[in-house]
Amino acid sequence: MTRTPPSVRIVLLSLGLAGLTLPVSLSRARADGATHEIHKTDAKVAAGGQASAGLTIAGKNGWHVNAEAPITVSLVSGDAALTVAKTKLGRADLAESTQQTARFDIPVSAAAGTAAGTRTINAEAKFVMCQESACKPIKETLALNVEITPAAAPAAKGKASQAKTKTK
Repeated sequence: MTRTPPSVRIVLLSLGLAGLTLPVSLSRARADGATHEIHKTDAKVAAGGQASAGLTIAGKNGWHVNAEAPITVSLVSGDAALTVAKTKLGRADLAESTQQTARFDIPVSAAAGTAAGTRTINAEAKFVMCQESACKPIKETLALNVEITPAAAPAAKGKASQAKTKTK
């Protein structure tokens, strides 16, 4: 069994009395907690139209999005009727970027004549979260749902224009 030298005990005791140390459980909780959460906004698009899905990375428990490290989102649609404007988004494509959050707006389009229903775009996000003393690379995969609705019916001609046609 080893003993702590008296000089070390005095320093530790004085630091503790000065309130300069944190309980071990509190410092571990901050380091071991979740670094981030991802919020997604699913899209709703009419067949033949365009809409936007969204993906937001938000820091948690004292972690923040590293403003200098690369941040990418790779997108894959397994359905030929559903397309994305770009398959790989980077820092230049961010719709919003703060120390706490990074948000991508993702344009999607559904081909004309596509049957109504929900389709999926698979996304892989890579980014770096940091806190005061450490940074951690993150890789997350998620699915963005896109609800495709029937194309809007063309507006019917008014009765007045139909009446004109009959009198000619």
